[in-house]
Amino acid sequence: MDLSSEAPAAAPPYSRVAFLALVGVLSTVGLLNAGSALRAFAAEPARTEPITEPDTVESAPEPLPAFVFDAPLPGHVINSPFGLRQLPWEENGRLHEGVDIAAPEGSAIRAASDGVVLRTGVNGSYGRFVELGHKDGFRTLYAHLGATARDVKRGQYARRGQTIAYVGNSGRSTGAHLHFEIRRKGKPLNPTFFLGQSFAAAEDLPLKAAARVPRKVHLATVSAWPESVKAARARLARQQARLAASDG
Repeated sequence: MDLSSEAPAAAPPYSRVAFLALVGVLSTVGLLNAGSALRAFAAEPARTEPITEPDTVESAPEPLPAFVFDAPLPGHVINSPFGLRQLPWEENGRLHEGVDIAAPEGSAIRAASDGVVLRTGVNGSYGRFVELGHKDGFRTLYAHLGATARDVKRGQYARRGQTIAYVGNSGRSTGAHLHFEIRRKGKPLNPTFFLGQSFAAAEDLPLKAAARVPRKVHLATVSAWPESVKAARARLARQQARLAASDG
């Protein structure tokens, strides 16, 4: 019998079974690994790159102004300006070296700027007054006062906004008000250029504009004539009456 013409022998049945078993094991292991990976993915939060803030450059703080002037009587207006002024009993105008601010008697007067008390006292014209000295040769004067605040005396430091006195009607006054002056190195300046203003440096101060005196003479409105003026006018009237009688 010719053996070469015979069909090849069939593979043993146990080899196919072993192969299928191996494939099944590998599939099971793969599924288990995939399930573990999914569970781990679900349990752990997603990782992200750390967020870094961009580098920022802090800006330098704004410098404090070199000069600050507040209103000595907040909420009250100027009723007699700086400049040439003529009172009803005067023949000619004269320089009104400050401003008048009308307010009820007893109203608190505040320091317009940080300074030191230079003088307190009573003057025939200004009445009761307080004068403060400030840096760079500035001085402020508060006059016709009813009283000074407690402990306000020469050499005391006064902070801007601190109560230093109270409105009155002392001296040659035309009614309850504050006469307020600003001077620099002895020269009177118009307070309206400074009140409520701040200046970064000395170069910013409006010194030339504040020193100008308007040509117009302001006619003062007087609500109450000083007793001294009324007495002088009464004496003048009596003298004129006697002269008229003697001439007759």
